[in-house]
Amino acid sequence: MVWQFFNRKKASTFDENVRAAREAGGGISLPVQDTRAAIEELSQVVKNDPEAVEIYLALGSLYRSQGEIERAIQIRNSLIVRPGLDRKFKARAWFELGRDFRRAGFLDRADKAFLEARSLGQDPTAIHQEMARLAAERGDFEKAADSYGQLNLPLPQAHYLVRLALDRFSEGNNSQAHRALRHAIRAYPGAVEAWLEQIVQAYKTGNATKVADILGQALEHVAPDLRFVLFEGLFLAANRAETAKQTSFGEENEWSRVCNDEKLVNAILPIIERQDPDVLLLYYGAMFLLRLEDLENAQSWLEKALMLQSDFWMARLELFELSRNDQTLTPFYKEQLSFFTGRARKVRRFFCRRCGLKRDQLFFNCPRCRSWHSIAFRTDISE
Repeated sequence: MVWQFFNRKKASTFDENVRAAREAGGGISLPVQDTRAAIEELSQVVKNDPEAVEIYLALGSLYRSQGEIERAIQIRNSLIVRPGLDRKFKARAWFELGRDFRRAGFLDRADKAFLEARSLGQDPTAIHQEMARLAAERGDFEKAADSYGQLNLPLPQAHYLVRLALDRFSEGNNSQAHRALRHAIRAYPGAVEAWLEQIVQAYKTGNATKVADILGQALEHVAPDLRFVLFEGLFLAANRAETAKQTSFGEENEWSRVCNDEKLVNAILPIIERQDPDVLLLYYGAMFLLRLEDLENAQSWLEKALMLQSDFWMARLELFELSRNDQTLTPFYKEQLSFFTGRARKVRRFFCRRCGLKRDQLFFNCPRCRSWHSIAFRTDISE
């Protein structure tokens, strides 16, 4: 195998606006730190000055951030029914009440609260963003994508077009599904979830050449720090196909026509070799080689990954596994090693660059802080 990783020019064809697009998600980040002390202090101020509407509104938001939705709702309602309350404050109270209801899962009530806030003059853009989120939470992904498009927020627009495509695939309407994926990439060329779904669909048809072609295009457009998502997603798809084959008892299913591992690996490894040196791409290349039980080449790829980052714990774990069979160990020692390596494999590999949330599954919108495309791989186990 020919290696040309360490003398290549850096590619720069991915979307130059990726940073701005990530910031344009429209979600409000929840505070990570404890806000209990602030809540108690503001509560005392409000008791002493019942007319402090701004503080009242802030207090309600603090309650919501702590998950105390009922108390937040009580605060909004107490403002709404206050005689003589300024129209702009009443509009804000209705708006925050809508956000409280949405957080609690009362989507119909949230809808009505936002409409009331709009009628009172609340910022229409803020209302539009909340209505877009409501559509997404209801599962109306077409409406959500359209709303985010009108707001000129291409990243969430693309994300919900992908969600729409998944719905269409499940319904058997493949032509509309592929159309939605193409629309997602046009809207936001760096949409890693759209490229990944195109790759998985090509894999399901058994077309390894098409997989490689789409993967090559995706690597040109997706931000470098998100490219690992493409390989993780494809690797998971290959695992799902293998599981489906073992449990289908010969019956036809959506994974029945996938390309075999040898064709897949032979198609994607040259794509990886053409990229700039990247520790995660080398790691995933090794993992695909392990599917073929090509231990020698897998070891070589893992060693090259460690040349780029010596403390990359996943590469070291796989190299350790490859060398275990060559060691003479007592049964007790083998049992202990198996226990610790098994525990190490359960360490959550992904985290959010914005808030630090750790997960063992891919995510495109952080479940905690709602940041878009903030996922990262924990190459250093201390991260």
